[in-house]
Amino acid sequence: MRSLTHLSIKSKLIIMLLVVSSCSILVTAYISYQSGKSNLTDRVFNQLTSVRASKAYQIESYFQTLRNHVQTLGKSPFVIDSLKEFDAGYSQLAQNPKNIDKLQPKLDEYYRDQFLARLSKADSSIQPTGSVLKFFEPKALASRYLQSQYIAANPYPVGKKHLLDDAKDGSTYSKVHARYHPIFRNIIEKFGYYDLFLINPEGRIVYTVYKETDYSTSLRQDAYNETNLARLITQVRQEKERDYARIIDFESYAPSYGAPAAFIATPIFDQSQFIGAIAVQIPVNEINNVMTGNRNWESDGLGKSGETYLVGQDYLMRSVSRFLVETPNQYLETLRSLDVSEKILKRIQQFETSILEQKVATVGSKEAIAGKKGIQIINDYRNIPVLSSYAPLRIDELDWVILSEIDLDEAYAPIKAFERQLLISATILMLVVTLLAMGLAYLFVKPINQLIANSLKIEKGRLDAIVPLNSQDEFGELAKSFNAMVNSLRAQTELVEQKNLENERLLLSVFPLAIAKRLKRGERNIAERVANVAVLFAEITGFTKLEASLSAYEVVSILNDLVGAFDEAAEKYGIEKIKTIGDRYMAVCGLSLPYLDHDKRAIDFAIEMSAIVRRFNHDRRFQLNIRTGIHSGNVIAGIVGKNKYIYDVWGDTVDYCQHLVSLSPIGNITVSSEIYHRLEDIYEFKPLESAESNSETKNWILSTNHPDNLKS
Repeated sequence: MRSLTHLSIKSKLIIMLLVVSSCSILVTAYISYQSGKSNLTDRVFNQLTSVRASKAYQIESYFQTLRNHVQTLGKSPFVIDSLKEFDAGYSQLAQNPKNIDKLQPKLDEYYRDQFLARLSKADSSIQPTGSVLKFFEPKALASRYLQSQYIAANPYPVGKKHLLDDAKDGSTYSKVHARYHPIFRNIIEKFGYYDLFLINPEGRIVYTVYKETDYSTSLRQDAYNETNLARLITQVRQEKERDYARIIDFESYAPSYGAPAAFIATPIFDQSQFIGAIAVQIPVNEINNVMTGNRNWESDGLGKSGETYLVGQDYLMRSVSRFLVETPNQYLETLRSLDVSEKILKRIQQFETSILEQKVATVGSKEAIAGKKGIQIINDYRNIPVLSSYAPLRIDELDWVILSEIDLDEAYAPIKAFERQLLISATILMLVVTLLAMGLAYLFVKPINQLIANSLKIEKGRLDAIVPLNSQDEFGELAKSFNAMVNSLRAQTELVEQKNLENERLLLSVFPLAIAKRLKRGERNIAERVANVAVLFAEITGFTKLEASLSAYEVVSILNDLVGAFDEAAEKYGIEKIKTIGDRYMAVCGLSLPYLDHDKRAIDFAIEMSAIVRRFNHDRRFQLNIRTGIHSGNVIAGIVGKNKYIYDVWGDTVDYCQHLVSLSPIGNITVSSEIYHRLEDIYEFKPLESAESNSETKNWILSTNHPDNLKS
């Protein structure tokens, strides 16, 4: 084989360009693909976790608000008086029953043609026969009388029975009903409840708003004595404690025609005497509105296939599936392909909900039900690969979990497109490089004699390229001419390059890269309002003692070393330093270059700063410390000055962040409530106890003395 030194320039150039270009293209493409895939996965998981945490907070807050409101209603003198009067009115009817014979046929007709006809669609085993009718009708004459008056003889259609205020039968009960019913109806309309119940100590529902077939029935003796409402009232009756409210999970509820129903109830006391309970049927729509963002999944950052939903201990959904809402036919076909029974599909289609029907026995739901938080790529309940973020919920009596998911295909769509583009680009580049190498080799060999003549011009400084070459090929003749020009050009070239580098470094040392570029383009009036950035203030403590024992030069030198280390760490986390004021250090994240995780980057940088100070103390035997404040919000950034420029940021966010530093205990990071709510699942925060703290402006601290306690 011929030695490479004896190959022609044309052959060498072709081989060199092909080898170098091919390796560069392949390595760059592989690194770009892997890096893009990893970064995209992390970004999507962070987004899912953020949405999951936000929805979990909303649903937990909703149930707490619901609990508080029901407890408040249970203590209201209005509710206490109404329960006593409804109970007394019912007792009067029970002691002096009205003539039910004339009303009974109409009541039977309602149960047979309205209630049982609709209920049989949900449960085919229930048919409108005489025996079934007697089973569902209440046993007490007073109850059947009230159902006849307020349900069967009610002129309003099913679903609007609550519009009747007075049956006009002259009974004491109807007078009480006419007085209290408009107020209770207004309560459930204002608060969005499905229904409201007043129940006497014996378990008799003496009043409801919507007048379904559970109205005036006994939860101990009649048809609904085994429903979740009956079990809930039994628990409340047994406890008989003030300030007690209990929630019971969703179950199919016959009075609502088999639709899923959950309830919350609290006892009612007249002074120290237990007189009954008030219960509310929890509205499914409110839960669905929270979980679906009022059906605005894309606005929540979940794209075209992402959703957040609830699952119970039985692995059944407790909120509606996005796919049932948006593409019901496709959703049902997907379930049918997974061998879901036609009975379940029929119920889903009838009630237009997946609650208590859609089973979610996925890896994510099992982990969450076991009490774990996490993120994984799994198959969802449609057996489709998804990126899933899951966690248990903190709602008393409800062992629910929350999952936030998005289809893997949608999440990785940019990577797939990038992969195709890389393959096409690499193929085209390889072809172009091959053709270019052949063309350049031909051009280089052909004008060789002309290049030798032009090398004499390089000696006179007319060319600034140097090619030192000692090979035995055609370019060997050019080596002497190129070497002759080195001495004449080196000094000039190095001087110019040195000045340019010095100017560049000076500009970058004063301003962020993006601002420096704008200044180089000639802009002078630079000011802009930037939304959603993280601001960090850090104060190095302990310099007062150093100033007393060291010279000014030594103190400044120490401060420079610390700030230099901070600057290096800031660059690693994508943080932009704004300025130092003595022993204070100010930086922002998301100003010139926006980040989805700017809050997390700021906290990670603050932790790194604490680590730098500890290492500094260990190496130099100092007793310095640092305290940090971090807040997120909007700022104004711009250039100030005419002859001497300075780049700075202002705004309430900056002011509040400075305030946080003054509140922060030494050696800790103090963050605002905005930062805490976004990152509470990632870091171990503790509330900051201060005189100005309250529920709305509460701040939180993150200790840097025990890094092992951190989640990140």
